[in-house]
Amino acid sequence: MTRSIGWLAAATICLAGPAHATDASFLQSLAGSWAGKGTVEVETGSKPIKINCKFQSRATETSLSLNGKCTGYVVFSRAIGADVKTDGKTYTGVYTGSRTGPSGLRGNRAGDALVLGIRWAKEVNGDRAAQLRLEKLANNRMRLTTIDKDPATGKNVVISQINLSRS
Repeated sequence: MTRSIGWLAAATICLAGPAHATDASFLQSLAGSWAGKGTVEVETGSKPIKINCKFQSRATETSLSLNGKCTGYVVFSRAIGADVKTDGKTYTGVYTGSRTGPSGLRGNRAGDALVLGIRWAKEVNGDRAAQLRLEKLANNRMRLTTIDKDPATGKNVVISQINLSRS
């Protein structure tokens, strides 16, 4: 019986190890300088504004820090960032860039994407909930998408989408 418990413990360690290693390599693959274009709606249903963005990303085995700036037209410029950490199961952190102030992030990794619920600092579009999806598309490409609920229809809509390439 002791031998069975020993094998079970060894198997559990082997199964748990690669999941953490996989997250570490995923996060570290997002480190570097990124630039790209996209769109943002100031409010749901408003006309999308074309934006240009530059980001700098730092990563460790358990964290990702993405900081940058997006500009659109001459009048729109905003610093945007996300700092997340993982305990191997859940990702938590802070999103900056919302006009309501720093907002909480909490979610999981789904394949090559972090799917994070946003808890806005104040009500936006009738509630305080939205979603941020940070998706690795290829070794040198990623996409940031913010999804919120349209208060008029109750349907989820893309508020911002930024396609980035490693620069």
